[in-house]
Amino acid sequence: MRDPEPCRIKLTEEQTELIEENKEHEELNKEEDKRVKTGEKTLTRSQTKQKDLKKSRDRKSFTCTQCGKSLTSKRGLEVHMRIHTGEKPYKCNQCEKSFTQLANLKMHMHIHTGEKPYKCSHCNNRFRQSGDLKSHERIHTGEKLFTCDQCGKSFTESSNLKMHMNIHTLEKLYECDQCGKTFLWASALKNHLKIHSKLKPHSCSSCGKSFSQLQSLKLHQKIHTGVRDHVCFECKNTFITADHLKRHLRIHTGEKPYHCTVCGKRFNQSSNLHVHKKIHSQSSSDPTLSGLTLCPHQT
Repeated sequence: MRDPEPCRIKLTEEQTELIEENKEHEELNKEEDKRVKTGEKTLTRSQTKQKDLKKSRDRKSFTCTQCGKSLTSKRGLEVHMRIHTGEKPYKCNQCEKSFTQLANLKMHMHIHTGEKPYKCSHCNNRFRQSGDLKSHERIHTGEKLFTCDQCGKSFTESSNLKMHMNIHTLEKLYECDQCGKTFLWASALKNHLKIHSKLKPHSCSSCGKSFSQLQSLKLHQKIHTGVRDHVCFECKNTFITADHLKRHLRIHTGEKPYHCTVCGKRFNQSSNLHVHKKIHSQSSSDPTLSGLTLCPHQT
């Protein structure tokens, strides 16, 4: 009776490369020992290894004929070439969307299954992709990796920095054909147009309230869920939105970005400035109230 065929384990691309590298080291060691025994003049052992290993790797380098990029394996080159050929062999059986790599298809399938395997260690939010989780966790850690080279302001995501850069150019390229209002970003114009259409397609499943924008619905739903994932690192207070946290932080920093053009008094919130301005408007409409004594903040 023949012995059963041994189990063949399918190795990953990384494991295959590691095995090949180990073989290279073994071959170099044998070659070095051979040179020492024959008395052949050689470089130091470490120099010889580096030199021969470089030659060996150069021989095993796979270069893309389209863009010149070098890959360490034939398989890696084959996958890379799909960028140029447009080949997408991995197709979703739910929506027919195709992908160049199997890993991308697997991540995409989470949309259909509703699976969110990546959970935030700071709150109960879950995500379909590890990259989304990493971006989210920066809210809790306060880490801001992306910095504007014009004003030094930092952001948790590169996309936010990209949008912010439009502030410095002041190019409002997107104009509303209903009211003439202009916007820095196409997405902002798209959201604005929903105001004119008066459509509110996003409804809250808890109370039935409808919203024109999905983001507004998501913020509203936090009222029902009680999720407050924006944390102040000074006093540990938590807030539903980033804007609420931003306003709160002015208490700690002392920042007062809103100032009265009449008397110069500054405020940390625009609503407080709006209330304050009524004092001056009353003064101009009623002569009996004119004078320095009307606004106590001028003293």
